[in-house]
Amino acid sequence: MTAPVLRVLGIAVAAATALAATAQDDGTRISPTFSSESELVVLHVAVFDRHGDAVPRLDQQYFHVIEDGAPQTITFFRGEDAPVAVGLVVDNSSSMLTRHNMVVAGIKAFSASSREQDEAFTIVFNENVRRGLPETVLFTHNPVLLATTLLAVPTGGKTALYDAVMAALDHLDKAEQQKHALVVLSDGEDNASTHSEEDMLTRAGRSNAIIYAVSTARLDVQGGNDRLLRRLARLTGGVAYRPMTEPEVVSAFAEIGGKIHQGYSLGYVPTNTLHDGSYRHVQVRVGVPGQRTPAVHVREGYVAPRHDHGR
Repeated sequence: MTAPVLRVLGIAVAAATALAATAQDDGTRISPTFSSESELVVLHVAVFDRHGDAVPRLDQQYFHVIEDGAPQTITFFRGEDAPVAVGLVVDNSSSMLTRHNMVVAGIKAFSASSREQDEAFTIVFNENVRRGLPETVLFTHNPVLLATTLLAVPTGGKTALYDAVMAALDHLDKAEQQKHALVVLSDGEDNASTHSEEDMLTRAGRSNAIIYAVSTARLDVQGGNDRLLRRLARLTGGVAYRPMTEPEVVSAFAEIGGKIHQGYSLGYVPTNTLHDGSYRHVQVRVGVPGQRTPAVHVREGYVAPRHDHGR
């Protein structure tokens, strides 16, 4: 699925979501089948107080969705922590020659908050983009395996950041969990991709993945492109971190590991029923009477489906 739009029947969403999260006795996962022509837009929303802590246990009544200026009716709401499919996209170019220990420590800190149902994978890149797990393993929740995949590839070479992010988003489409996230560790520079910056941003905007970026620009003498990493995170409802030391990089990974499971999932059937392939801007506002307005992180919008025989 290349956009956060599902073809489902509104009244069946809650049951279908529960079905998708139910495993059979033999360990395989049941996948629901939808047949309605309604288009449900699903958004993953993170809510934080002024200290940066996640705000839990909010009711649906406090959430308001606006699409292109028009209020929408929320038909699906879920507030509990949820397992995720997550890709760790790690720069392995020459700028990372002395930082293997930092990367491994970051992955371990991130994995400390993982759930058994999580699906995780690694993308390691320099001028080449490689999936870190063995060919027969699409996803794992084993933190040791994740860390060892990063040590198996020699460090050095140029940087193909755009290609790596796009490859990771493509791989997320194979996941069974509905909530998707990427964690990108890079200085934001690119000098080797076959795709452009705009290609990557367009692909991210059409995805339903939340992207968290951990910039190493401040650790490098030559700097990097923090602006791009911030834009990538903001576009998808994620957060960009700008650590100044290696321990702060590890702390950022630990914080992200906790945040990706938190938050709220909500859905609505747009009042704009045109299937025109246009980009729709979305806002989510959260207001609790008597409390300070919290910070809300959510993707900036989505691409509407086109009306054709395949949709």
